[in-house]
Amino acid sequence: MNLKRFIKEEISGWKKIEVLWLFVACAIITSLSIYWQDTIMGIVSATTGVACVVLTGKGKLSAYIFGLVNCVLYAIISYNANLYGETMLNALYYIPMQFVGFYIWNKHMDKEKHEVKKLHMNNITRIKWLLIMIVGTILYGFVLKYLNDAMPFVDSFTTVSSVVAMIVSVKMYSEQWWIWILVDIFSVYMWWCNFTIGNDNFATLLMWVVYLGNAIIMCIKWEKEALREVR
Repeated sequence: MNLKRFIKEEISGWKKIEVLWLFVACAIITSLSIYWQDTIMGIVSATTGVACVVLTGKGKLSAYIFGLVNCVLYAIISYNANLYGETMLNALYYIPMQFVGFYIWNKHMDKEKHEVKKLHMNNITRIKWLLIMIVGTILYGFVLKYLNDAMPFVDSFTTVSSVVAMIVSVKMYSEQWWIWILVDIFSVYMWWCNFTIGNDNFATLLMWVVYLGNAIIMCIKWEKEALREVR
């Protein structure tokens, strides 16, 4: 892939409001994390994570580059916080999926907008993934409880649902954002509890708050664009 052309395509097709949201989201989480004296690792992880989800919402390939940095650092942070489900999710799943996602999205880019195409699932597929999330959460929750996870079933839900959401995301389905909204709500709760007991993870908590806001915005965007693809 030609680097110069890649960069040109990544910065093209942005609306002013989208550029503003990208910079504002990153600036807020970086400045507040510095104010709360979070670690360098936490600040970089949070900032690259926010950039990743905004770029994913925009349908840009560079989302997977920022995502790779975020996943490596977030796995370390989660391990230190005794959240082993989050650790395994990022280290064993998210990191390799960044390469898979980059490869698949690169093959399905809209040549005019330089964004990935947006699609919708059928109802049978939606039910299938919902059942996988429910059963997976219960089973993996008991595994994490055995490992003395700090919040086994909350951690299990965010882990299992994130696995599903990542697959759905790579497949370019707009339903990914409904799943991400649920994941983000539970993750905000999980990291808030972790922060209130004295752990120094404020940047990570902020990251999930921004993720939640972004997921709501991108859910609306992808639903509209997926409907246009059908027409």
